[in-house]
Amino acid sequence: MAFLIIFLVALAISAVGFYRYIWFISIGYGFSIAGIGAALLIYFGITGGLTAVSIVMAALLIVYGLRLGGYLLAREYRSSSYHQVMQQAIDNGKHVKLPLKLLTWVGCALLYACEASPIAFRLQNHAGTDAVAIVGAAIMGAGILLESVADLTKNRFKQQHPHRFCDVGLFRLVRCPNYLGEIVTWTGVFVSGVTILSGAWQWIAAIGGYLCICWIMFGGARRLELRQNKEYGSDPEYQHYTKHTPILIPFIPLYSVANAKWLIG
Repeated sequence: MAFLIIFLVALAISAVGFYRYIWFISIGYGFSIAGIGAALLIYFGITGGLTAVSIVMAALLIVYGLRLGGYLLAREYRSSSYHQVMQQAIDNGKHVKLPLKLLTWVGCALLYACEASPIAFRLQNHAGTDAVAIVGAAIMGAGILLESVADLTKNRFKQQHPHRFCDVGLFRLVRCPNYLGEIVTWTGVFVSGVTILSGAWQWIAAIGGYLCICWIMFGGARRLELRQNKEYGSDPEYQHYTKHTPILIPFIPLYSVANAKWLIG
């Protein structure tokens, strides 16, 4: 029942993608996650089963989703250059047939529900607070903070240096710290559920959601790399930066995913 509820919430909110196709995976994503967090608090607040750690994690979903959705919405309307880049990178939906839009809509909603499913299953299974849940919540909070700082750093840097790649702050650690923050966030969610998941379906949903978002984040890193190679490829400083700074995972010498055409983001 819990999974059905969060799936329906994600389905309702991500429907904004019918207005603008890219919103299925951007603004619709952020606000769907916030809606899922709110739905879990409301439903289990009424039916019972909320614990301190589940309240914290559901609240973190709301914080995460509102921050991301609000940030993307503001950037969509305030940054004409960003809007133009995204329109070139992703189909704006004018040529997408309705069946594909419907498939995208349902697929996105299902993914968002699967990502958040460890929290929903913890509540559904009436699991109490344990050390793994606390660690997962801490990792989740760290990921949200990491992603927020990365977005803020790049936004401020681009205001001062609109024609230069960002290589300050967290961007000295990896080239895509915002995507890293996303992965860390969902790693925390997944970790929080490993002691309470029950049955094949719950494991499939939790593992599937986690692996899919990691795949998408690597795909996003690839898309950004290709775009930056085109824009800054002739800059010696950029060449040095890309050869000495991992693209996504700190301290792992993976400097490029440009040739990994199987990635999507």
